[in-house]
Amino acid sequence: MVPAYNEAARLPITLPKLAQFCERFGSVEVLIVDDGSRDSTAAVVQEFAAGHSYAHLLQNPGNRGKGYSVRHGMRKAQGEWILSTDADLSSPLEEVDKLFAAVEREQAAGAIGSRALDRSLVGVHQAAFREWSGRIFNIIMRAATGLPFRDTQCGFKLFRKDAAAAIFSRQILDGFGFDVEDLLIARVHGFKMVEVPVRWDNVEGTKVGALTGARAFWDLAVVRWNQLLGRYR
Repeated sequence: MVPAYNEAARLPITLPKLAQFCERFGSVEVLIVDDGSRDSTAAVVQEFAAGHSYAHLLQNPGNRGKGYSVRHGMRKAQGEWILSTDADLSSPLEEVDKLFAAVEREQAAGAIGSRALDRSLVGVHQAAFREWSGRIFNIIMRAATGLPFRDTQCGFKLFRKDAAAAIFSRQILDGFGFDVEDLLIARVHGFKMVEVPVRWDNVEGTKVGALTGARAFWDLAVVRWNQLLGRYR
């Protein structure tokens, strides 16, 4: 499942890689969730889907945010295991083998890719300001929620179908704080999630602006408040 907003330039590179990767599996689906893009994202996906029966375009009712897109895709997905990955494939698809190995080894309901557990696996770093903002966000996140993860914001995540159904039906946030919310919901409902170091390369063209990044800090307070009110039970 791939959330996409104004990704018409990236998808012609990403979609063939997805097709090549899918050849490894006997039964698979690829869901591209268009978040009200203003470019030709939808047309690019439709052209790809015309030649690949397992690929499907989902469209949000306008530009709703990455959290909305991921929730939309996760709730529509039919597979026993559901991988969410960013449209730029900053974590190579082959890294999913590490996630599957971890959930099998730990008997977990899901796994999240991490840039923080082994920073030597980061080939191309973000700008220093964004990288340090991420580290500060993580410190505050762990203090606010009690979650143990060192990197909640990497877009490379794997969920078992039953866990995804329970988690994403309760997700409230549409913005970038949704990752923390989902992991907190998983803990509330007893789904074990493991953090796994993965290869990652920053790709220029991020959709995360300064205002959006600042909103993620506010979302931590919203998530904590929702938890205290019992909205995730």
